Amino acid sequence: MEAGSEADEGGEKIMSKKRNPRIGSSLDDFLAAEGILEELQVQAVKEVVAWQLEEEMRKKRVTKAGLAKLLRTSRTQVNRLLDPACDVTVSSLQRAAALVGRRLRLELV
Repeated sequence: MEAGSEADEGGEKIMSKKRNPRIGSSLDDFLAAEGILEELQVQAVKEVVAWQLEEEMRKKRVTKAGLAKLLRTSRTQVNRLLDPACDVTVSSLQRAAALVGRRLRLELV
């Protein structure tokens, strides 16, 4: 009988699937093993928040300069707020979200 095949009760050959050793673990497991899972999760959250804020600005027709004026800050600070590579405070994100009609919600999971 061939490797990877079995016989049923009637003697017919049934092909069984060979288990692929590369299948089964998740991307999260791989990234954790590499030691970069948390870093990438933080970066992903920053990118999503910045994208959502920019989308709301676009919907409300608020420019970066306009948001800076509403926040009583410089346009450079607004650029930092929208840049996922920069660290910003939660209070800054809350104020910006409120000015475009949204709320910032954080949760521990």
